[in-house]
Amino acid sequence: MLNSKTILLLVSFLTLFGCKTQEKIDYGYEMVCQGVGIQGSNLVKVYSYGKTVDKAIEESKKNAVRGILFKGIVGGNGCSRQPAIVSYQEHQKHKTFFENFFKGEYLRFVHLTSNGSVSPKDRLKVGKYYKIGVIISVDKTNLRKYLEERKIIKKLGSIFD
Repeated sequence: MLNSKTILLLVSFLTLFGCKTQEKIDYGYEMVCQGVGIQGSNLVKVYSYGKTVDKAIEESKKNAVRGILFKGIVGGNGCSRQPAIVSYQEHQKHKTFFENFFKGEYLRFVHLTSNGSVSPKDRLKVGKYYKIGVIISVDKTNLRKYLEERKIIKKLGSIFD
């Protein structure tokens, strides 16, 4: 017969190593939904860091796409909750694709809504860096199509095929 310490140890071991949680990747940015843009796009406000204001703005564009792809959108501000387009497993499987994608191809799917100007309340100097908040439109529909065509993700209706 197993004693209570052995059972407790066994249960603890199974709990720690038997349950797999969804792993997340953190790129050090904040994203808040601002509403739905034109058909198939999302408006998000992204706060990113950079050594200059321009670098922080460019990083915000990249982070807006990263957020839509890997984090999803938290509901609020008239937005419904939307899951990430790419799962952690798909991201890991196609790591090289995403490294190349974020070298420039992602720019096809983002547009600054403020023409590059940053409100003074969304500009903060933090040590040697700037924390900048900009509103960005992400063309989610065409981004999804792009990934489906390259077999990075499955088509939405593929579970019924």
